[in-house]
Amino acid sequence: MHHPHGKHSKGKVSYLESPERRKEFSPEQLLNMIPVKETDSMLDFGAGTGYFSIPAAKRIKGNVYAMDIDAGMLEIINEKALEEQLTNIVPVQGSMEALPLPDGSIDVIIASLVLHEIQPLAPLLQQMKNVLKNEGYLICLELEPKGSSEKAPRITLEGMEREMKEAGFQVTEKFFPAESLYMLVAQNKA
Repeated sequence: MHHPHGKHSKGKVSYLESPERRKEFSPEQLLNMIPVKETDSMLDFGAGTGYFSIPAAKRIKGNVYAMDIDAGMLEIINEKALEEQLTNIVPVQGSMEALPLPDGSIDVIIASLVLHEIQPLAPLLQQMKNVLKNEGYLICLELEPKGSSEKAPRITLEGMEREMKEAGFQVTEKFFPAESLYMLVAQNKA
């Protein structure tokens, strides 16, 4: 079968899964840093190959909704879930509109290296706020822009924090888990 995006997504997968990335900052480390309870349900927004979805599903009894626009990524997650015998991963293809959940039903949303691609961000943050429980958490990981010469759209920590505050989140913690990587923990406040 020939995929027009085959080459591109393969490169993306190898980076996402690279041992260097795991060494720098394992998904387990991240999950230790955030306020996740065993009973929680979680949304992995832009789940990719399940870098966070899989370890999260081992930790919590609630569902982990693995959301990605790319069906190929979700197939990879499904295979891993089968291998690991995880029954609490729910793949969701598409964006927030595709999430088959009522408002106020998710405890934690993880958005790793995905929010910088979304313009404007405010409507999405609003949707995330709606689906989160009051006091629920949005965890955002992003790369700090290295300089104005970068072609890739990036969003600074300050910019992200501002967007979150405007959307009605309260940033409770900031981490710098690896070089040029930042992580914001934002809480949904009514």
